[in-house]
Amino acid sequence: MTYRQQDDESARRSGPPEEGTAVGTVLPGATIALTPSATTLATPSTADITPLRRTPLEGPAGGPLNILTTMGLVERYVTDWAGPEALVRGINVKLGLPAQTGETLVLTGTVVSREGEEFTVRVLGAVGPGEHVSGTVRLAFPDH
Repeated sequence: MTYRQQDDESARRSGPPEEGTAVGTVLPGATIALTPSATTLATPSTADITPLRRTPLEGPAGGPLNILTTMGLVERYVTDWAGPEALVRGINVKLGLPAQTGETLVLTGTVVSREGEEFTVRVLGAVGPGEHVSGTVRLAFPDH
């Protein structure tokens, strides 16, 4: 999958800016091209045995993403922003419309709560027809 953070500055820092975990902070968006080869390559790591995701030659160019791949993309989106010191405490997602191979997934996020060292980011992921995923990721910075 071609994964591109829309704020190149986030790729160079070790965590969000100091004010970055305040409630209301908007994360830089990310776009992910759901290519046939990427959908196929993500399949074995999730033990998905669905034939139309096994090879690009079967099914409609790889078929839809499975929930484990979607959860991995949501987690990566938030942890790329938060940096390597952040610990993921929980992920809660709900799938909407299928994200089909060949589409582009656009992820956005907002910090919605903060309590001590933990904070929660609400994530939305959309494809052309509408919302593919919505949910929250809880993170902590134990040393802050």
